[in-house]
Amino acid sequence: MYGQTAVPVIVVLVAAFVAAATDIWKFKVYNALTLPLLVSGLLYHAFRADLADSLLGVLFGFAALIVLYIIGGMGAGDVKLMAAVGAWLGMPLTFYVFIASSLAAGVYSVGLVVWTGQVGETAVNLQILWLRLASVGRYLGSDDKVESEVRRSDRRKRIIPFAAMVAIGLVATLIWIRNTP
Repeated sequence: MYGQTAVPVIVVLVAAFVAAATDIWKFKVYNALTLPLLVSGLLYHAFRADLADSLLGVLFGFAALIVLYIIGGMGAGDVKLMAAVGAWLGMPLTFYVFIASSLAAGVYSVGLVVWTGQVGETAVNLQILWLRLASVGRYLGSDDKVESEVRRSDRRKRIIPFAAMVAIGLVATLIWIRNTP
């Protein structure tokens, strides 16, 4: 399975681990990583004559997370990272990585909420996110929700480093694919 995709998988693994490290450390996924990753993925696939699959991966990666960014539930770096992953992995691998990453983020967030005892605050925040989602057509923009949370001293109890979840999702996807007959 990895024969044709060895280079893209290696590139994305390295980039995902770098993004995970900076996201865990600084709660930031840098453009210096995501933008060259996205462009190089498109160029790689353009030279291999499979640019369409790469573009589909970019579009899916971007579309899968942009609404969460708009309502303030994640940072722009996470959106760009998923689009860049899509540029290298194309479809359907980007879809699988997204699903595995989302599941990892869900497990992480439930554990974090229970561990920190913030069930009530989380319920209120989910209601706010739901209202933002419901009104997204009227009020585009996140009011820098994630950016303000990053500046808090208790941010480790409040923010999910989604780039780390992408790294986990990528590894889980590769293990799943390798073990699927």
